[in-house]
Amino acid sequence: MKHDRQPLSVNATDANQRFSRLLAESEQGRDVVITKRGRPVARLVSIGSDASTAAPLGVPAGSDVPDYDKRMALIETCRRMNATGLNQGTSGNASIRVDDGLLITPSGLDYDKTSPVDIVKIDWEGKVLRGHRPPSSEWHFHCRVMAAKPKAGALLHTHSIHATTLACLSRGIPPFHYMVAVAGGRDIRCAPYATFGTEKLADAVLAALEGRLACLMENHGMIVLGRDIEDAFKRAIEIETLANQYLKALAVGMPKLLTVGEMDVVLEKFKNYSAWADPKK
Repeated sequence: MKHDRQPLSVNATDANQRFSRLLAESEQGRDVVITKRGRPVARLVSIGSDASTAAPLGVPAGSDVPDYDKRMALIETCRRMNATGLNQGTSGNASIRVDDGLLITPSGLDYDKTSPVDIVKIDWEGKVLRGHRPPSSEWHFHCRVMAAKPKAGALLHTHSIHATTLACLSRGIPPFHYMVAVAGGRDIRCAPYATFGTEKLADAVLAALEGRLACLMENHGMIVLGRDIEDAFKRAIEIETLANQYLKALAVGMPKLLTVGEMDVVLEKFKNYSAWADPKK
């Protein structure tokens, strides 16, 4: 008897702590692969499954899931966000555009423990199309923003230190440096505060992203769009760097701001960097 459920990969420490749950997963027909230091060492196969059809140990668990490469890119980017200080713990979230919807990170799961089958596929209304975990609580703005920005391939939301500090001061980032144009406009706006995971926040974010590829969220963090997940990650690094520089400049005094004309020249030159997007949309 064959089952459609995909394998679950867990490390040895988690296996000891979650053995009862693993047995339950196996009883439900899931092929459970146990890893140690990233290497597969054992498998729990459901009595009702055909063990001969199981992938050999060493084959990435879930590699036959649809959009496997995009799922892995999502996980690896979130791990990089934490490793670079762009994000902390399980805060923040990310999504990638796929056919009929989005792949989005699950709610409250440590990125180091996230496997491809944990990534959730949702439609444009937030309905789960594939996945055994709840999607990020911020799915509202992911769906609304990505639907409104059809050329964007990915969205990152982070709680980076400097951008979030500005957001907690209700400050956006003005044109104190020409690289502000990396966000698609003459400045980087700060959306007014609204409770996380609500349509009200999605409304505020959409307004702040009008003609932009990034914005801050008051008392919350940062949102960045990209043509793909790598592009979004690089843009997030640039904006966090700008936030850091702006805060340091403010500590000394009020920085000189570039004029509208000066920023328009920069934006014209930057067209090659964001040719995939129309910042007026």
